[in-house]
Amino acid sequence: MHVRPARDSDRDQLAEMRVSLWPDGSFGEHLRELEQALSSGMSGTLPVAIFVAQDADDSLAGFLEVGMRSHADGCDPSRPVGFVEGWFVREPFRNRGVGRELKRAAEQLARARGCREMASDTWIDHEGSQRAHEALGFEIVDRCVHFRKAL
Repeated sequence: MHVRPARDSDRDQLAEMRVSLWPDGSFGEHLRELEQALSSGMSGTLPVAIFVAQDADDSLAGFLEVGMRSHADGCDPSRPVGFVEGWFVREPFRNRGVGRELKRAAEQLARARGCREMASDTWIDHEGSQRAHEALGFEIVDRCVHFRKAL
């Protein structure tokens, strides 16, 4: 397994995995977001990098999108923080160290950009993701339910 920065030729496989992670977005929407991120290194107004894990037959086993944020819950508010925006490993490759290697690449990038902390989040009922984060040294800093009301 080889971890490397994503390239434009990875877009279709990345969009497919993003649909699995974030099914509320269509394949086309994910392709458009990836096009922006891969061409500009930005997600909206924030810097982002995408790492992929490529297996021996050149297919992608997983990805991690890491953003640079000015702050994150539970982190030192006086320093920028690396933030795991999205992290996905295809089922056949789980529990084989792929996620750990993707996180390692993201942490190296965050350190190189002056970050001293990494942050992430997941859904409150996604216990597998919580266990994976904790296994890689993350600690829970908050639990909350977000609300919204249209006006």
